[in-house]
Amino acid sequence: MVDKDEPIVMGTENEEMSEEEEKTRNEHMLSDIVNTIKEKQEELGKSLSDYTTTFQKPLADVMETENSIIVITDLPGVKKEDIDIDISEDSIDITAKFEDEIDEEGANYIKKERSYGETKRSIKLPTQINVKEATAKFNDSILTVNLPKLMEEKHKVDIK
Repeated sequence: MVDKDEPIVMGTENEEMSEEEEKTRNEHMLSDIVNTIKEKQEELGKSLSDYTTTFQKPLADVMETENSIIVITDLPGVKKEDIDIDISEDSIDITAKFEDEIDEEGANYIKKERSYGETKRSIKLPTQINVKEATAKFNDSILTVNLPKLMEEKHKVDIK
């Protein structure tokens, strides 16, 4: 009969692992687990991309000239009135709404990839801008926003 308070020892001393061997074994197990999780995560991401929209955020270019920052954003399929632009001295937020097209009555979609809903892009600007003088134009699905830089006023001091 085994006493409940006494530890049970299995095997002989020769079968026991040294601390270093056990540490190495544990490191290999952990490495295998992490690699398996990474592989499964990649598989899950690929599977999900088949069922979700690929249009997550509008693509944008940000250019800097001597006097302004210019943001050019592709917004295919968006109407001018469905675009909102919010700017602050150091960032710009572009929000676009995509309307769901009216389905043809009785239509049976084999595949429907075009998305609808809303997408938003926030861009941190490299310098402060003059918010009140910002302008935007939308032509051929391309939004161009001109953000004049905030110029420091210089005051000339007379030397007496």
